[in-house]
Amino acid sequence: MESSNQQSRLLPVISLLFSATLWGVVWYPLRLLEQQGLAGMWSALLSFAAATTACLWVFIRERRLLVENFLPLLLMALAAGWCNVSFILAVLEGNVVRVLLLFYLSPFWAVCLGWLLLDERLDGKSLLVFVVAVSGAFIMLWDDSLGYPWPAGGADWLAVSSGFAFALSNVFVRKLQQVGVLLKSVSTWAAVVLIAAVWIILRGEAFPAVSHGVVVAAVLLGLCGFLVMSLAVIYGVTRMPVHRSAVILLFELVVGALSSLLLTDEVILSREWLGGGLIIFAAYVAAHIHARSES
Repeated sequence: MESSNQQSRLLPVISLLFSATLWGVVWYPLRLLEQQGLAGMWSALLSFAAATTACLWVFIRERRLLVENFLPLLLMALAAGWCNVSFILAVLEGNVVRVLLLFYLSPFWAVCLGWLLLDERLDGKSLLVFVVAVSGAFIMLWDDSLGYPWPAGGADWLAVSSGFAFALSNVFVRKLQQVGVLLKSVSTWAAVVLIAAVWIILRGEAFPAVSHGVVVAAVLLGLCGFLVMSLAVIYGVTRMPVHRSAVILLFELVVGALSSLLLTDEVILSREWLGGGLIIFAAYVAAHIHARSES
């Protein structure tokens, strides 16, 4: 019995570490696809459409839960969908490590959302998370020409919005304990397809002239990459506190930094490392706040 309980506690952690590793390197195949002419939104559309199509049967099997929890499931899916779409665009457009650091303002957003949506009390340590995370963001986003912090470009905006959407989706994931991992996952993939399709239509983007091999590669990325990553992260987040899961997923930063160092010539300024360090520290404190509240 003790061995079974220990395994049940370890599986969510292993699941999140596995997912964080894949998310830390997924930027590389996305950039390879873009180099072959397949833009980010088209990559997202094809990859997540493949994952959704492979699991359409889940909507039929879980139709009762789908109807009963339609609104919160829809809100979760849209938040998680934008998280995925904006993250893909950010790592294609911006510096990988900088994007990851800004994305991980998500524990700061989790504190804010817990206060606004869940009536969680802001104690001294919660305020510490707020101040440290904001300080880190200010340092990273400081613009010397403007004299105040401001996102340097579209990639910064996308990364920050992705982190916010991630924190928001996790709030709904925790609220939907009665809904299985598969239904949450497939709903998220369908939302990515919807968001990408709307984006492409509004921008009037024609399907790029790429080879069949590139299309097949995008489909395989969806089936072997995004499908597996999404299942792993939702499995882990569903089975542990939001703050703790957010910190375990910080392992993505390590993988992202190493893969970026090995595969690109991108440079991170010392100011960005300082700001990013404060953001990571804020995430660590956030995890301890939630751990103590459980004990």
